[in-house]
Amino acid sequence: MAHRPNILRLATKISLESLTYTGITYEDPEYRILEPIVDDDMCAVMMHVRLETDRTLADIAKRCHKDEAFVKEQLTKLFNCGIVRTRLNAAGEECYYYPIWVPGIMEGILGVREQCEKYPDLGKCFEEYTRIRVSMLAPVLANGKQGMSFMRVMPVMSAVENNSHTATYDELTTLIEKHDYFSVGACSCRRSRRLMGEGCGHLEEDMCIYLGDNARTFVKNGNHREITKEEVYEILKRAEDNGLVHEINQTPGFEDSTAICNCCGCSCFGLRIAEMFNSKGACRSNFVARVDKDNCVACGQCVENCQTNALRLGQKCSTVDPHVSDAYRNDRQVPWDKNSYNVDYRTNRQDVMESGTAPCKAACPAHVPVQGYIKLAGEGRYAEALELIKKENPFPAICGRICNKPCEAACTRNSVDSAVAIDDIKKFIAEKDLDAKTRFVPKMLTTTGRPYTEKIAVIGAGPSGLSCAYYLATKGYPVTVFEKEKELGGMLTLGIPSFRLDKKVIQAEIDVIRELGVEFKCGVEIGKDVTLDQLRAEGYKAFYLAIGASAGKGVGCAGDDLAGVMTGVDFLRAVNSGAKPEIGKNVAVVGGGNVALDVARAAVRLGAKTTIVYRRDEASMPADPEEVEEAKAEGVKFLFLAAPAEISGNGKAEELKYEIMELRDGKPVGTGKFETMAVSAVIASIGQQIVMGGIDGIETGAKGTVVVDKFLHTSAADVFAGGDLVTGPKFAIDAIAAGKEASVSIHRYVHAGQTQYNGRDWREYKALDTATVAIPVAGFDTAPRQKAANGSAKEAKKTFEDLRGVLTEEQIKKEASRCLGCGCVVIDEDLCVGCGICTTKCKFDAIHLEKVMDNVGVPYYNTLLTAVSNAPAAAARLISKKVLKR
Repeated sequence: MAHRPNILRLATKISLESLTYTGITYEDPEYRILEPIVDDDMCAVMMHVRLETDRTLADIAKRCHKDEAFVKEQLTKLFNCGIVRTRLNAAGEECYYYPIWVPGIMEGILGVREQCEKYPDLGKCFEEYTRIRVSMLAPVLANGKQGMSFMRVMPVMSAVENNSHTATYDELTTLIEKHDYFSVGACSCRRSRRLMGEGCGHLEEDMCIYLGDNARTFVKNGNHREITKEEVYEILKRAEDNGLVHEINQTPGFEDSTAICNCCGCSCFGLRIAEMFNSKGACRSNFVARVDKDNCVACGQCVENCQTNALRLGQKCSTVDPHVSDAYRNDRQVPWDKNSYNVDYRTNRQDVMESGTAPCKAACPAHVPVQGYIKLAGEGRYAEALELIKKENPFPAICGRICNKPCEAACTRNSVDSAVAIDDIKKFIAEKDLDAKTRFVPKMLTTTGRPYTEKIAVIGAGPSGLSCAYYLATKGYPVTVFEKEKELGGMLTLGIPSFRLDKKVIQAEIDVIRELGVEFKCGVEIGKDVTLDQLRAEGYKAFYLAIGASAGKGVGCAGDDLAGVMTGVDFLRAVNSGAKPEIGKNVAVVGGGNVALDVARAAVRLGAKTTIVYRRDEASMPADPEEVEEAKAEGVKFLFLAAPAEISGNGKAEELKYEIMELRDGKPVGTGKFETMAVSAVIASIGQQIVMGGIDGIETGAKGTVVVDKFLHTSAADVFAGGDLVTGPKFAIDAIAAGKEASVSIHRYVHAGQTQYNGRDWREYKALDTATVAIPVAGFDTAPRQKAANGSAKEAKKTFEDLRGVLTEEQIKKEASRCLGCGCVVIDEDLCVGCGICTTKCKFDAIHLEKVMDNVGVPYYNTLLTAVSNAPAAAARLISKKVLKR
């Protein structure tokens, strides 16, 4: 495209008046953002409009030596493309002016959707300008001394309303209450990122609130909609609920601020000054967050919602290094040279200190805030505890009965006596979920307050599919779950016997998902009854495959095709469907996992003498030790170091021949010695396998698992997958975690321009080293682990009902007091901008804003003068730093 000197002169004029002139070229964003949208006539008129100077139509026409009709036409075009603005002067006359580049002209240009879609480079120009020009100022902005300029973070109202040090210029209400006209429109930063294909999943609509004349301008040109003062407060509250930071455009100073933005740290160009350039003084509030470690329980809600990643989970207990959790590696003196820039701030977010945090949260595949809900339970705040659990796990009642409890295995309390009974506490809390009157049903949470229209299909109603549906529904999506069986729940319903998981418990927690608006279609097999292409034609925008590993594996020896030989999966499916499989009186169950134990205990309840045959020793069994003990108490026998060699009989299983094994270097090796046992049935519980059915076009691995990337994206553009289908058979909590992660990926996928990686919480949790924790000799509760009153083994083996009890309320208080509370939040004050979002997420009164500065706000021109005056000192510090490094 040919260069246009007149547009270059216009860009130069604006830059000179804005005091940002650096020798504009045809490659610079100031030129490129004007060139496609400003024609020669518009340019000629624009040359006579001035920065922040009111000029009437007549005045501009006179200066142009053009008639007013012509000038009006050009000004209207400039107005509609977001470059010039209007307001009334003291005489009530409409006047034209333009603001500085940013915040100002460029946001106005990015506010016009149609021209942005036509010229996507406009978004790149905005990003480049705010990065390149700010990088020139970042080294000389006095970090934390000068205070605020350009964009200014404003603390959430609830965080400062009772603070006696709060001034009117610390409160958004001051700005809101002085105006009588408001509008809301799209976020220019997020639009810029989307146009560049670099979105972070935070969407642009209804994010920026304009005030007064600024609002009237943008309503008039059709890029904003008028809203009431009540709607302003609703939008701000909704932004806080979504963890977004309030910022104001204060280039003219605080009192004359014209916009309130609701910003995310992963797209906002204002917050980027703090995150990338380590110069938070350019945008911070007068406050900083401070943590009361005694009250903090490391639930992580503040950490996950901190937009600048200034909070991380550390440890509370003393260690060999008492300052280990405070060891942020920052340069407080001179953090501004390019070697100190955090250019990867959008992708290198961390949730945990290098030294680690509470092992329970780290060990849980879903990273449920264990320490938090235990604290709430101990205080009798059961509804809040249930809400906190469901942030990560929508099925606490189910998991309270069947979880493999990695949290308890990792619990620091193990180094004292025995782990906190985490699962029993969760089970008690989750009893609230079984009653429709007390269950927790989350509200839809979108930034606009409106549901999305993109239809999502979840294929498979097991724990992973249901989890994905739950979290997509809370995000506001219309979700349909397709299940080939007649019942919902997948292996929860068909693969786990009711004496471990009552079907009423499953249905109660699925009912919560129904209340969220999710639609269920049972008896529909994808690939057979309906294809993915047909669903695409019906308007579904994305799919989550969660069909699990629902087929069993045979014994794998001669005779495993005889009558009476079956897989554990088929046996349990029959039992859970109300049937009584013909297994006779002597049953051999092959395997050593939890499914094998479920099969054996179910067979006992059907009247059979049951023996588990396992090729390794008891210590090698992957099954839950508690369940092993329960099985023994119910009469299940165990035959270790035995591998099936042949099943024989007259048309049906009558004898099992097995080889005696021995362990060599931990591996079972045959001895060549064989023995036999009489059987009436042999049930193989040695694993499960995946059956894709008619679903094709998806890349699979060697064992039939679906191949996905780290975002659970399959080889098909609109298909994601998770749970056992991807990992092979694992535990329900692993599948639940995958479902939630898939919901994040799907949300980003169905909106154009969003990436899967920018601004993503990678959820990489590291446990503290319990060996280094200094457990106090006194100061913690020495009560023994509490146990629920369960039915006897004699009673249990006669029924398929779950006779396991629930802890009493008194026991819950005792058990909660056993938690050592080893995790807490650590704040990096060099990154904290004092927004206060963290305070809105804490249920424990553990984090507050403290006023540490008292700046009213610095107008734009004063900022530049201050920056210039700071330059020599900043340069000296920079030189000193580099000399010292040599």
